[in-house]
Amino acid sequence: MKWPFKDPDEILDYSVDWSRFLNDEIINSVQWYVSDADGVKTAISVTETVNGLTLGAQSNTNTVATVRWAAGTANTTYKVTCAITYNTNLVAERVIQLPVKER
Repeated sequence: MKWPFKDPDEILDYSVDWSRFLNDEIINSVQWYVSDADGVKTAISVTETVNGLTLGAQSNTNTVATVRWAAGTANTTYKVTCAITYNTNLVAERVIQLPVKER
């Protein structure tokens, strides 16, 4: 999965729609991860920065997880992971590429 690119100076919302995956289940919680410079998947919370990318905010509905990304290093493609726990206590993850480049 790949999101549209963002400029390092932009603060933008990106979403993952889990509705087709969840069927009748609902999202209980969401955890975001960013792979650091060494490729290690690192949990990130609001206002934290990993490898130059900052998580500004996060929210979710029953079926959609949304995150607000700020900063980022130009000419870098970040590997972001969205992990959800749904109401049956199962966990699912999706890896998304977020390219950052100057506009």
